[in-house]
Amino acid sequence: MIKANNPELKSWVVVPENSDFPIQNIPFGMFSTQTSKPRAATAIGDQVLDLASLHAAGLFEGIDLPAKVFEQSTLNDFMALGKATARKVRDRISELLAEGNTELSAYTALCESAFHQMAAVEMHMPVRVPNYTDFYSSEQHAFNVGTMFRGPENALMPNWKHIPVGYHGRASSIVVSGTPFHRPKGQTKADDADSPSFGPCRLLDFELEMAYITCKENDLGRAVSTKEAEDYIFGFVILNDWSARDIQKWEYVPLGPFLAKNFASHVSPWIVTMDALMPFTVAGPEQDPEVLPYLSYEEDTHFDVNLEVGIVPDGSDEQTVSNSNFKHMYWNVRQQLAHHTVNGCNMQVGDMYGSGTISGPEESAYGSMLELSWRGTKPILMKDGSERKFIQDGDTVIMRGHAERNGVRIGFGEVKAKVLPAK
Repeated sequence: MIKANNPELKSWVVVPENSDFPIQNIPFGMFSTQTSKPRAATAIGDQVLDLASLHAAGLFEGIDLPAKVFEQSTLNDFMALGKATARKVRDRISELLAEGNTELSAYTALCESAFHQMAAVEMHMPVRVPNYTDFYSSEQHAFNVGTMFRGPENALMPNWKHIPVGYHGRASSIVVSGTPFHRPKGQTKADDADSPSFGPCRLLDFELEMAYITCKENDLGRAVSTKEAEDYIFGFVILNDWSARDIQKWEYVPLGPFLAKNFASHVSPWIVTMDALMPFTVAGPEQDPEVLPYLSYEEDTHFDVNLEVGIVPDGSDEQTVSNSNFKHMYWNVRQQLAHHTVNGCNMQVGDMYGSGTISGPEESAYGSMLELSWRGTKPILMKDGSERKFIQDGDTVIMRGHAERNGVRIGFGEVKAKVLPAK
């Protein structure tokens, strides 16, 4: 068992009840204060702990860490050290924060400079993302969308249960939680129009997703097996993969997503390691027809992570519109990575891979407004009396996620973004 995952551990740091960040989590992120540049940190309770300060104080002695590795602008260099090193660091942080350990708690001056209230710091993109791939791996979501446009008899395309379908997205427009963005503009075409028109997107949608980040590279031409995939996956974030549905409808034939998907995607700022999530693995669905041998796997690699989406109309209160779960996936992360590399595609440190919209079997667990409002035919009532078919200017969308088992709750914090009017 990974030492930091011990459910019996308690911290000398006060951790509020139902916190996303107990001592069993130890996520990694990038933060800054008004007087410091971005640097690496972990979260404990409602506080941020500066890892650069701990490193400078010699508290990671015995772990082979380059000088100033926690003072870089992203976590890429740290992740590139490999999961074995990251595990040692996470275990050491857990040891320093554990009840009864005084190495850090008695170091008063260091504690005063290294701990910061989470609400008082600015969080940054945790990684530099060289490449971004978005999958389409929730059967319920694929069935729902296919039913809307092709009918239930032809909802799933013939390839869907044979390969983890995905596409290469835009890495440069992935931004951290809290970054406002403008409604995109583009070409759309009404069903009764002879030609397209140009203007702001009218059918702006969120997509509830998780994303994983790789920390290891494979050589060009070398595939990664489902058994090896775990060594490549550093951790997970929540992903809101925004979509302009009306732009998408006009442009997606013949090459798929383009301007409807590349204007903004938001991620939560804390990377929860795959190690921290291993106690929350569950069996996946029976895959029928049987997958090809390179997609077969032995270990459970679906994760029981509760997810929720809330909409906050400008000047009003939040309304929860979806409660889903990461376990509602047909293709798991091992299979996604194995398929991505089976042709020899090379992964890079910091690459991000979206799960695709996560929809559960009940309507309340659908992961997009397209599904929740069923193409706008079932508007959702907000607390202020307004209705939503899709996302309006001034709305803030908030996504949260956590896993809970054996008295331990491992959370991701939240990813939130406000929609500004088109420029």
